Amino acid sequence: MKRITTTFTLILFILSITSLTYAQLTPQASSGQTIIQDFGLGKVTLTYSRPNVKGREVFGSLEPYGAVWRTGANAATTITFTDDVTVAGNKVPAGKYSLFTIPAKDEWVVILNKTADQWGAYDYKSEQDLLRFSVKPSTIKPATETFMMQFADVKPGSMQLNLSWENTSISIPMTVNFDAKVMANIDNAMAGEKKPYFAAAQYYYENDKDLSKALAWMNLVEQTDVKAPWYKLWKARILLKMGNKPAAIETANAGIAAAKEANNEEYVRLNEGVIAQAKK
Repeated sequence: MKRITTTFTLILFILSITSLTYAQLTPQASSGQTIIQDFGLGKVTLTYSRPNVKGREVFGSLEPYGAVWRTGANAATTITFTDDVTVAGNKVPAGKYSLFTIPAKDEWVVILNKTADQWGAYDYKSEQDLLRFSVKPSTIKPATETFMMQFADVKPGSMQLNLSWENTSISIPMTVNFDAKVMANIDNAMAGEKKPYFAAAQYYYENDKDLSKALAWMNLVEQTDVKAPWYKLWKARILLKMGNKPAAIETANAGIAAAKEANNEEYVRLNEGVIAQAKK
């Protein structure tokens, strides 16, 4: 009995080694891809496999309408959020989820499921769904041979997750609210020894905060390096946004002079751009 057990264990070991060897020698029929996208103050990580059309009819045939699809090949597609986000108007807590879809001719159902790591949709359980929502598919030309998911229209607080294969695509909108956390971070940093005047002024400018405070911070940081053309550029931008065109032009001209002295053509051009805007 002991000899049989030993032999069986040896067979299993040989099979596992053989399987590993083949996995190393032959590529996956559907290649894997992981995308890490900065979003707000956090990141979104998407992991999926990419099957090819290979001359087949995909939706409504290879992937039947009305059936839960793993949204790729091999293991179920997963998406991980480091921060709380909103997906198609639905609040999603930070965490890792599997992403399934139910294709249909006129409307797709998108599913985030709380069981992240699973193979395909074979063990999918709807009771583990975090949320479901519907999106309208679009027809695209030329056809997409290799299934593709990508983040597009990426802004600090919003973006789209686009899916395309064969002649079909869908878009999933995502947003993140990071403003309260950023404002708290700025307040905390300003109470410390190293005050982030420049970064704080830029954030206030970009997000329509108190421009008077942003200008005061830029005046302080400008004194640390009076020849820095980038400080003058951002001060000029703030002044222009405040409606003070003469002061913006004067500051941008000083920025051009500083940039020329430093042989920095980029900041010559950027400061010239402020002047052009101010003269409109």
